[in-house]
Amino acid sequence: MSPLLQEKLESFRARHIAWFEHELNRTAAAPQLQEAMAYSALLGGKRIRPFLVYATGEMLDVPLAALDAPAAALECIHAYSLAHDDLPAMDNDALRRGQPTCHVKFGEATAILAGDALQALAFELIGREHPQLAPEQQIAMIRKLAEASGASGMCGGQALDIAATGKATLQSELETIHHLKTGALIRAALAIGALAAPNVSPAILAALDEYGQAIGLAFQVKDDILDQTSDPETLGKATAADIALNKTTYATLLGIDGAEQLLKQLTEKALHALQQIPYNTELLQDFTEYLVTRDH
Repeated sequence: MSPLLQEKLESFRARHIAWFEHELNRTAAAPQLQEAMAYSALLGGKRIRPFLVYATGEMLDVPLAALDAPAAALECIHAYSLAHDDLPAMDNDALRRGQPTCHVKFGEATAILAGDALQALAFELIGREHPQLAPEQQIAMIRKLAEASGASGMCGGQALDIAATGKATLQSELETIHHLKTGALIRAALAIGALAAPNVSPAILAALDEYGQAIGLAFQVKDDILDQTSDPETLGKATAADIALNKTTYATLLGIDGAEQLLKQLTEKALHALQQIPYNTELLQDFTEYLVTRDH
């Protein structure tokens, strides 16, 4: 990992956690619900989506203060999706980030409510009055996040993933699932970071979307490889979980070597997209390298 990426990952993460924790502490009507929300949203995690909001916005000269709420909103949606994804009705996972999953610690009802509340909080955070953001920017961000989160994005991908369980899945079908389930929020993080800049050009938004499509899929391919080649202690969750559920993964469909080759192709596509952006993309280039070489 480059020194620049290391510094930015740490500084953006620290800023995000401090801001997000303060907002979650204001949710005090039901103490156990508040605790479950904070547990789901703040306990570990790579903070990839907030990082992409900050990195993209900073690249376009957006003040970091204008990016705090959008970054937290992305993590709200991601955290809610994990709390629900781990439930017995979904993947029935007992371990997340090396700790008991939300429903194991707090019970299923509280885990469902925590996810619901985090989803609502995401839109509340972006929708508040922000001195650094114009109302039309906030509306564009809310629309982008809603599209990425719902039936045409993450939830749609999860539904397709459930429907594919126990069935032979073609590579094209697998790509559709993960473009939606994993990639939609990553693309939204890049777009929302850019939308915080006034008058961002359609060409830049298109290049960032192309980049997001590539790294969103690369992220999943790398996860599938690690799921077969790593161990639970390193990953912080059970390995071979999708195989146990009889789900097709890139590693099972293409083999480890084939999945590694696909990862290389996606990396090249991502870096090519960055070349179309007339700003300093060094940080996003370094992040791409980290994403495809990480060990957890």
